[in-house]
Amino acid sequence: MDAETVARFELPGYLRSVPDEIEARDLPVTGTLPPELDGRYIRNGPNALPGTTSRHFQVGPGMLHGVRLRDGRAEWYRNRWVRTGSFEGRSLVRPDGTFDLTAPSANTHVIHHADRILALVEIGLPYEVAPDLSTVGPCDFGGALSTAMTAHPKQDPATGDLHFFGYGMRPPLLTYHRLDASGRLVHSREVAVPGPTLMHDFAVTEHHVVWLDLPMTFQRALLDRAIPYGWDEAYGARLGIMRHDVPDAAVQWFDIDPCFVFHVGNAHERDGRIVLDAVRYSPAEFTAMWDVLSRTVMPALDAPPVGRAHLHRWTLDPRRGTVTEHPLDDRAVEFPTLNDGRSGRPARHLYAVTGTEPLSRDECAIVKYDTATGAAVSHGLGPDTMIGEAVFVPRDDPGGEDDGWLMAIATARDGAASRLLVLDAADVRPVAAVDLPRGVPAGFHGSWIASAPEGG
Repeated sequence: MDAETVARFELPGYLRSVPDEIEARDLPVTGTLPPELDGRYIRNGPNALPGTTSRHFQVGPGMLHGVRLRDGRAEWYRNRWVRTGSFEGRSLVRPDGTFDLTAPSANTHVIHHADRILALVEIGLPYEVAPDLSTVGPCDFGGALSTAMTAHPKQDPATGDLHFFGYGMRPPLLTYHRLDASGRLVHSREVAVPGPTLMHDFAVTEHHVVWLDLPMTFQRALLDRAIPYGWDEAYGARLGIMRHDVPDAAVQWFDIDPCFVFHVGNAHERDGRIVLDAVRYSPAEFTAMWDVLSRTVMPALDAPPVGRAHLHRWTLDPRRGTVTEHPLDDRAVEFPTLNDGRSGRPARHLYAVTGTEPLSRDECAIVKYDTATGAAVSHGLGPDTMIGEAVFVPRDDPGGEDDGWLMAIATARDGAASRLLVLDAADVRPVAAVDLPRGVPAGFHGSWIASAPEGG
């Protein structure tokens, strides 16, 4: 690639990888950090190694950015690469043609379950990391897990069980798994789907799994692309519901209008029906965005933004075999979150962010939805600040579903500086900001890990 082309395809500052791992202590704080916040905020995202040629913001080893909060202070920031097999130079495919599940970059999400911190990517095994963010190694739960693990598992707030799945390019194409609260893999079963579909997320209710079997499939003709999946109109689009408390329960499928969903907000059971709220892309918006995401380089910065998605609701009636759907809002949003204590149960409030579509020049904002009234309030960040996913952190003794805080990393559009924002979740009002010692590139998903163990 010549110098003129490289300059044209230069990533915007907020997407550019950082070159090293650093640590800083006693970070400056504006406002007042709630003293109840005792733990770590950790966010994951791809970060290319120095000297590599990839110019795509979704490609690269996972990098964790962490901030330790305690007693109203921001004790430290540190960032660490997740050292998977590919980070160490191993190929994703072994000499015998089999796929090495320990090799993919764990660059999408980070969660805490059964005293393990796990960095996740949907095409490989989870990687365990220590409280100081150093890599421990791949985790297959004592040899019980033989498929990839989604980056979007769901923890049942009543049982502590962790529901997840793995999908693949070859059989088994879709496998459902469940960990108990102690971290033991207690159930796995294959789920039949027509082809190798890309399933980024799913939903779980008190008694059901909700599958999203949508028209994105693995295609050998696209192996030269960064992500070898493409839109397949003939595949169809459907949602499936399956009892997770009945071993080998049948899946009931519902055909829906063609679309794609990266991220689910929540689902719950109501009067014998399943209600699913998620961020929906129309076929036109999704295929335009996917053309950008699947390239090995980004388009020029003067290209128009693509991939505007909207909060949408499907209501599935298993007794009648019918489904209805309608939009909940007309603004473009992504990264929906909620109070995880309401996961799979009726939840009045959802949170999302605006201005995240590829190459967007819109003002970023954090939006709070009231799903009971349809109302929404937002906190805008101005034209020069980009925002990531807003993670809900409940108060220790909450007085209501929205009694807590939202945490998100905000980065200057030119990448020069970043802050960890802490907002009151009730009215999306900033209460504190932690100045980070470097610009943190935009990433994907993160978690708050409360009462973190000592040692880092």
